[in-house]
Amino acid sequence: MLVSDFTYDLPEDRIAKFPPKVRGTTRLLVLDKKTGEVKDSYYKDLVDFLNPGDLLILNDTRVMQSRLFCQLPDGRKRELVVLEKHGDEPQHVMYRGKLHDNDILYVNKNKIIVRKILGNGIAEVESNTSLADLAEKYGTVPLPPYLHRDATVDDKKRYQTVWARNMGSAAAPTASLNMTEELLEKLKQKGVVVKYLTLHVGLGTFLPIRTDNIEDHKMHSEWYSIPEDTLREIQYRRVTTMRPEEKMCEHHRIIALGTTVARTLEYYAKTGKSEGEDDIFIYPGFEFQLVDALITNFHAPKTTVLMLASAFAGWGHLKNAYDHAIEEKYNFLSYGDSMFIC
Repeated sequence: MLVSDFTYDLPEDRIAKFPPKVRGTTRLLVLDKKTGEVKDSYYKDLVDFLNPGDLLILNDTRVMQSRLFCQLPDGRKRELVVLEKHGDEPQHVMYRGKLHDNDILYVNKNKIIVRKILGNGIAEVESNTSLADLAEKYGTVPLPPYLHRDATVDDKKRYQTVWARNMGSAAAPTASLNMTEELLEKLKQKGVVVKYLTLHVGLGTFLPIRTDNIEDHKMHSEWYSIPEDTLREIQYRRVTTMRPEEKMCEHHRIIALGTTVARTLEYYAKTGKSEGEDDIFIYPGFEFQLVDALITNFHAPKTTVLMLASAFAGWGHLKNAYDHAIEEKYNFLSYGDSMFIC
Protein backbone atom coordinates (compact mmCIF):
# COMPACT_ATOMS: atom_id res chain seq x y z
CA MET A 1 0.00 0.00 0.00
CA LEU A 2 1.58 3.27 -1.16
CA VAL A 3 1.41 6.74 0.38
CA SER A 4 0.75 8.13 -3.10
CA ASP A 5 -2.53 6.19 -3.19
CA PHE A 6 -3.98 8.59 -0.61
CA THR A 7 -3.92 11.96 -2.28
CA TYR A 8 -6.25 14.43 -3.95
CA ASP A 9 -6.05 17.92 -5.46
CA LEU A 10 -6.54 20.54 -2.74
CA PRO A 11 -6.89 24.06 -4.19
CA GLU A 12 -5.13 26.70 -2.13
CA ASP A 13 -8.31 28.75 -1.88
CA ARG A 14 -10.07 25.87 -0.11
CA ILE A 15 -7.68 26.02 2.87
CA ALA A 16 -9.20 28.05 5.71
CA LYS A 17 -6.55 30.60 6.62
CA PHE A 18 -8.47 32.01 9.60
CA PRO A 19 -11.11 30.66 11.98
CA PRO A 20 -14.74 31.56 11.28
CA LYS A 21 -15.80 34.84 12.87
CA VAL A 22 -18.09 32.94 15.23
CA ARG A 23 -17.05 29.53 16.56
CA GLY A 24 -19.31 26.74 15.37
CA THR A 25 -20.77 28.48 12.31
CA THR A 26 -19.01 26.05 9.98
CA ARG A 27 -20.47 23.46 7.65
CA LEU A 28 -20.76 19.72 8.23
CA LEU A 29 -20.61 17.00 5.62
CA VAL A 30 -22.28 13.78 6.79
CA LEU A 31 -20.89 10.59 5.23
CA ASP A 32 -22.53 7.18 5.54
CA LYS A 33 -19.52 4.85 5.64
CA LYS A 34 -21.59 1.85 4.59
CA THR A 35 -23.22 3.32 1.48
CA GLY A 36 -20.99 6.31 0.66
CA GLU A 37 -24.00 8.64 0.66
CA VAL A 38 -23.17 12.25 1.55
CA LYS A 39 -25.38 14.96 2.99
CA ASP A 40 -24.64 18.67 3.36
CA SER A 41 -25.42 20.18 6.74
CA TYR A 42 -24.06 22.57 9.38
CA TYR A 43 -22.00 21.91 12.48
CA LYS A 44 -24.64 23.49 14.70
CA ASP A 45 -27.04 20.76 13.53
CA LEU A 46 -24.77 17.93 14.68
CA VAL A 47 -27.32 17.27 17.43
CA ASP A 48 -29.71 15.98 14.74
CA PHE A 49 -27.34 13.12 13.88
CA LEU A 50 -26.64 11.83 17.42
CA ASN A 51 -29.00 9.70 19.45
CA PRO A 52 -29.89 9.53 23.15
CA GLY A 53 -27.45 7.15 24.81
CA ASP A 54 -24.65 7.78 22.32
CA LEU A 55 -21.27 8.35 23.97
CA LEU A 56 -19.33 11.36 22.61
CA ILE A 57 -15.69 11.41 23.72
CA LEU A 58 -13.60 14.61 23.60
CA ASN A 59 -9.88 15.29 24.02
CA ASP A 60 -9.31 17.76 26.89
CA THR A 61 -5.65 18.49 26.15
CA ARG A 62 -4.55 22.14 26.30
CA VAL A 63 -2.22 23.59 23.68
CA MET A 64 1.03 25.10 24.90
CA GLN A 65 2.20 28.41 23.46
CA SER A 66 4.85 26.17 21.99
CA ARG A 67 6.30 28.29 19.18
CA LEU A 68 9.47 29.98 20.45
CA PHE A 69 11.52 32.56 18.57
CA CYS A 70 15.19 32.30 19.53
CA GLN A 71 18.58 33.78 18.61
CA LEU A 72 22.03 32.31 18.18
CA PRO A 73 24.89 34.26 19.85
CA ASP A 74 25.61 36.08 16.57
CA GLY A 75 22.00 37.28 16.34
CA ARG A 76 20.74 34.86 13.71
CA LYS A 77 17.12 33.94 14.35
CA ARG A 78 15.81 30.44 14.80
CA GLU A 79 12.35 29.05 15.51
CA LEU A 80 11.49 26.16 17.81
CA VAL A 81 8.29 24.25 18.49
CA VAL A 82 8.39 22.71 21.96
CA LEU A 83 7.20 19.11 21.93
CA GLU A 84 5.59 17.18 24.78
CA LYS A 85 7.85 15.89 27.57
CA HIS A 86 7.01 13.24 30.12
CA GLY A 87 8.98 12.23 33.18
CA ASP A 88 12.75 12.09 32.84
CA GLU A 89 12.84 11.73 29.06
CA PRO A 90 14.95 14.27 27.09
CA GLN A 91 13.29 17.45 25.85
CA HIS A 92 12.68 17.45 22.09
CA VAL A 93 11.88 20.36 19.79
CA MET A 94 11.16 20.86 16.13
CA TYR A 95 13.31 23.59 14.63
CA ARG A 96 13.39 25.82 11.58
CA GLY A 97 16.74 27.03 10.25
CA LYS A 98 20.14 25.32 10.54
CA LEU A 99 21.26 24.04 13.94
CA HIS A 100 24.17 21.90 15.08
CA ASP A 101 25.09 19.85 18.13
CA ASN A 102 26.07 22.11 21.07
CA ASP A 103 24.62 25.28 19.55
CA ILE A 104 23.35 27.75 22.15
CA LEU A 105 20.08 29.60 21.67
CA TYR A 106 18.70 32.48 23.70
CA VAL A 107 15.10 33.36 24.54
CA ASN A 108 15.05 36.69 26.37
CA LYS A 109 18.41 35.85 28.09
CA ASN A 110 17.31 32.28 28.86
CA LYS A 111 19.79 29.76 27.45
CA ILE A 112 18.80 26.65 25.49
CA ILE A 113 21.55 24.17 24.60
CA VAL A 114 21.21 21.92 21.56
CA ARG A 115 22.47 18.55 22.78
CA LYS A 116 21.87 16.51 19.66
CA ILE A 117 20.41 16.89 16.20
CA LEU A 118 18.16 13.87 15.65
CA GLY A 119 17.17 14.38 12.02
CA ASN A 120 13.87 15.26 10.31
CA GLY A 121 14.03 18.74 11.88
CA ILE A 122 14.04 17.37 15.45
CA ALA A 123 16.62 18.18 18.12
CA GLU A 124 17.24 17.17 21.73
CA VAL A 125 17.77 20.23 23.92
CA GLU A 126 18.06 21.26 27.55
CA SER A 127 17.67 24.48 29.50
CA ASN A 128 17.83 25.65 33.10
CA THR A 129 14.23 26.85 32.88
CA SER A 130 11.76 24.26 31.60
CA LEU A 131 10.83 24.82 27.97
CA ALA A 132 7.16 24.45 28.87
CA ASP A 133 7.52 27.46 31.18
CA LEU A 134 9.47 29.43 28.58
CA ALA A 135 6.84 28.63 25.98
CA GLU A 136 3.99 29.82 28.20
CA LYS A 137 5.84 33.05 29.02
CA TYR A 138 7.45 33.91 25.69
CA GLY A 139 5.88 31.58 23.13
CA THR A 140 3.14 32.04 20.59
CA VAL A 141 0.41 29.82 19.16
CA PRO A 142 1.92 27.01 17.03
CA LEU A 143 -0.17 27.55 13.93
CA PRO A 144 0.27 24.98 11.14
CA PRO A 145 2.89 26.12 8.61
CA TYR A 146 0.49 25.85 5.67
CA LEU A 147 -1.37 28.92 6.98
CA HIS A 148 1.66 31.02 6.01
CA ARG A 149 1.07 33.64 8.67
CA ASP A 150 1.97 34.56 12.24
CA ALA A 151 -0.47 33.99 15.06
CA THR A 152 -2.79 36.81 16.08
CA VAL A 153 -4.36 37.62 19.45
CA ASP A 154 -7.51 35.91 18.19
CA ASP A 155 -5.62 32.68 17.49
CA LYS A 156 -4.63 32.38 21.15
CA LYS A 157 -8.29 31.75 21.94
CA ARG A 158 -9.51 30.12 18.75
CA TYR A 159 -6.67 27.58 18.38
CA GLN A 160 -7.84 26.04 21.65
CA THR A 161 -10.94 24.02 22.48
CA VAL A 162 -13.51 25.59 24.81
CA TRP A 163 -12.95 22.77 27.37
CA ALA A 164 -9.12 22.59 27.19
CA ARG A 165 -7.59 21.96 30.64
CA ASN A 166 -4.66 19.50 30.65
CA MET A 167 -1.60 21.38 29.41
CA GLY A 168 0.75 19.50 27.11
CA SER A 169 -0.09 19.62 23.39
CA ALA A 170 2.13 21.14 20.75
CA ALA A 171 -0.89 21.50 18.45
CA ALA A 172 -4.65 21.60 18.81
CA PRO A 173 -6.98 18.62 18.37
CA THR A 174 -8.46 20.61 15.52
CA ALA A 175 -11.66 18.61 14.95
CA SER A 176 -12.82 20.04 18.28
CA LEU A 177 -12.29 23.70 17.38
CA ASN A 178 -15.80 24.04 15.94
CA MET A 179 -17.53 22.64 19.03
CA THR A 180 -19.22 25.18 21.33
CA GLU A 181 -20.51 25.06 24.90
CA GLU A 182 -24.03 25.70 23.59
CA LEU A 183 -23.89 22.71 21.23
CA LEU A 184 -22.48 20.46 23.96
CA GLU A 185 -25.36 21.48 26.21
CA LYS A 186 -27.90 20.68 23.47
CA LEU A 187 -26.30 17.25 22.99
CA LYS A 188 -26.48 16.53 26.72
CA GLN A 189 -30.12 17.67 26.87
CA LYS A 190 -30.89 15.21 24.08
CA GLY A 191 -29.40 12.39 26.17
CA VAL A 192 -25.94 12.13 24.58
CA VAL A 193 -23.33 11.22 27.19
CA VAL A 194 -20.21 13.44 26.96
CA LYS A 195 -16.92 12.22 28.41
CA TYR A 196 -13.25 13.13 28.10
CA LEU A 197 -9.80 11.65 27.66
CA THR A 198 -6.39 13.27 27.22
CA LEU A 199 -3.93 12.83 24.37
CA HIS A 200 -1.14 15.38 24.09
CA VAL A 201 -0.69 16.07 20.39
CA GLY A 202 2.99 15.99 19.44
CA LEU A 203 5.51 14.49 17.07
CA GLY A 204 3.20 11.76 15.81
CA THR A 205 0.94 14.39 14.29
CA PHE A 206 3.64 16.71 12.95
CA LEU A 207 6.02 14.43 11.09
CA PRO A 208 5.27 13.71 7.43
CA ILE A 209 5.41 10.20 6.04
CA ARG A 210 8.86 9.79 4.46
CA THR A 211 8.47 6.24 3.16
CA ASP A 212 6.86 5.06 -0.06
CA ASN A 213 5.16 2.11 1.58
CA ILE A 214 2.66 2.97 4.31
CA GLU A 215 3.63 -0.13 6.29
CA ASP A 216 7.20 1.17 6.67
CA HIS A 217 6.17 4.37 8.47
CA LYS A 218 6.71 4.44 12.25
CA MET A 219 4.47 6.66 14.35
CA HIS A 220 6.08 8.52 17.23
CA SER A 221 4.40 8.02 20.58
CA GLU A 222 2.17 10.57 22.31
CA TRP A 223 1.09 10.45 25.95
CA TYR A 224 -2.55 9.68 26.74
CA SER A 225 -4.82 8.96 29.70
CA ILE A 226 -8.42 7.71 29.85
CA PRO A 227 -10.23 8.46 33.14
CA GLU A 228 -12.23 5.81 35.00
CA ASP A 229 -15.60 7.45 34.36
CA THR A 230 -14.92 7.41 30.61
CA LEU A 231 -13.85 3.77 30.76
CA ARG A 232 -17.08 2.86 32.58
CA GLU A 233 -19.19 4.43 29.84
CA ILE A 234 -17.17 2.63 27.17
CA GLN A 235 -17.58 -0.73 28.89
CA TYR A 236 -21.32 -0.11 29.39
CA ARG A 237 -21.64 0.03 25.61
CA ARG A 238 -19.43 -2.97 24.96
CA VAL A 239 -21.00 -5.78 26.99
CA THR A 240 -20.15 -9.02 25.20
CA THR A 241 -20.52 -11.75 27.83
CA MET A 242 -24.26 -11.53 28.48
CA ARG A 243 -26.99 -13.40 26.67
CA PRO A 244 -28.32 -11.40 23.68
CA GLU A 245 -31.54 -10.45 25.48
CA GLU A 246 -29.52 -9.00 28.39
CA LYS A 247 -27.06 -6.90 26.42
CA MET A 248 -27.12 -3.19 27.17
CA CYS A 249 -26.90 -0.27 24.75
CA GLU A 250 -26.50 -2.33 21.59
CA HIS A 251 -27.78 0.58 19.51
CA HIS A 252 -25.75 3.23 21.36
CA ARG A 253 -22.61 4.36 19.60
CA ILE A 254 -19.16 5.42 20.75
CA ILE A 255 -18.39 8.61 18.83
CA ALA A 256 -14.86 10.02 18.67
CA LEU A 257 -14.51 13.77 18.30
CA GLY A 258 -11.31 13.84 16.29
CA THR A 259 -8.60 11.44 15.16
CA THR A 260 -6.69 11.91 18.43
CA VAL A 261 -9.64 10.42 20.33
CA ALA A 262 -10.05 7.64 17.77
CA ARG A 263 -6.38 6.63 18.02
CA THR A 264 -6.48 6.68 21.81
CA LEU A 265 -9.60 4.53 22.00
CA GLU A 266 -8.30 2.00 19.51
CA TYR A 267 -4.91 1.82 21.25
CA TYR A 268 -6.74 1.12 24.51
CA ALA A 269 -8.81 -1.57 22.78
CA LYS A 270 -5.61 -3.14 21.47
CA THR A 271 -3.55 -3.02 24.68
CA GLY A 272 -6.00 -2.68 27.58
CA LYS A 273 -3.84 0.17 28.92
CA SER A 274 -5.73 3.27 30.06
CA GLU A 275 -2.60 5.44 30.28
CA GLY A 276 0.79 5.53 28.61
CA GLU A 277 2.40 6.21 25.24
CA ASP A 278 0.23 5.76 22.14
CA ASP A 279 2.07 4.96 18.89
CA ILE A 280 -0.73 3.29 16.93
CA PHE A 281 -0.78 3.92 13.18
CA ILE A 282 -4.22 3.39 11.66
CA TYR A 283 -4.51 2.97 7.89
CA PRO A 284 -6.84 1.02 5.55
CA GLY A 285 -7.17 -2.60 6.58
CA PHE A 286 -7.38 -1.70 10.27
CA GLU A 287 -10.37 -3.15 12.11
CA PHE A 288 -11.93 -0.67 14.55
CA GLN A 289 -12.99 -2.22 17.84
CA LEU A 290 -14.46 0.73 19.75
CA VAL A 291 -15.17 3.70 17.49
CA ASP A 292 -18.59 3.59 15.80
CA ALA A 293 -18.67 7.12 14.39
CA LEU A 294 -16.10 9.86 13.85
CA ILE A 295 -16.30 13.65 13.77
CA THR A 296 -13.24 14.96 11.98
CA ASN A 297 -11.78 17.68 9.79
CA PHE A 298 -10.91 17.55 6.10
CA HIS A 299 -7.26 16.46 6.10
CA ALA A 300 -4.28 17.24 3.89
CA PRO A 301 -3.18 14.74 1.23
CA LYS A 302 -0.74 11.93 2.13
CA THR A 303 -1.09 12.41 5.90
CA THR A 304 -1.55 9.87 8.68
CA VAL A 305 -4.85 11.48 9.71
CA LEU A 306 -6.21 11.17 6.16
CA MET A 307 -5.28 7.49 6.24
CA LEU A 308 -7.08 7.01 9.55
CA ALA A 309 -10.23 8.56 8.09
CA SER A 310 -9.77 6.34 5.02
CA ALA A 311 -9.51 3.26 7.23
CA PHE A 312 -12.76 4.22 8.92
CA ALA A 313 -14.83 5.26 5.90
CA GLY A 314 -13.10 3.43 3.07
CA TRP A 315 -10.86 5.43 0.71
CA GLY A 316 -13.36 5.25 -2.15
CA HIS A 317 -16.18 6.73 -0.05
CA LEU A 318 -13.88 9.29 1.56
CA LYS A 319 -12.35 10.42 -1.76
CA ASN A 320 -15.83 10.89 -3.26
CA ALA A 321 -16.86 12.90 -0.19
CA TYR A 322 -13.74 15.08 -0.50
CA ASP A 323 -14.42 15.68 -4.20
CA HIS A 324 -17.98 16.70 -3.30
CA ALA A 325 -16.70 19.03 -0.56
CA ILE A 326 -14.28 20.75 -2.94
CA GLU A 327 -16.99 21.18 -5.57
CA GLU A 328 -19.34 22.62 -2.93
CA LYS A 329 -16.59 24.95 -1.66
CA TYR A 330 -16.18 23.55 1.84
CA ASN A 331 -13.21 24.92 3.78
CA PHE A 332 -10.42 22.47 4.58
CA LEU A 333 -7.82 21.73 7.29
CA SER A 334 -7.47 23.02 10.87
CA TYR A 335 -9.76 26.07 10.77
CA GLY A 336 -12.12 24.60 8.18
CA ASP A 337 -15.38 22.68 8.05
CA SER A 338 -16.00 19.22 9.49
CA MET A 339 -17.25 15.74 8.61
CA PHE A 340 -19.41 13.31 10.53
CA ILE A 341 -18.61 9.78 9.37
CA CYS A 342 -21.21 7.35 10.67
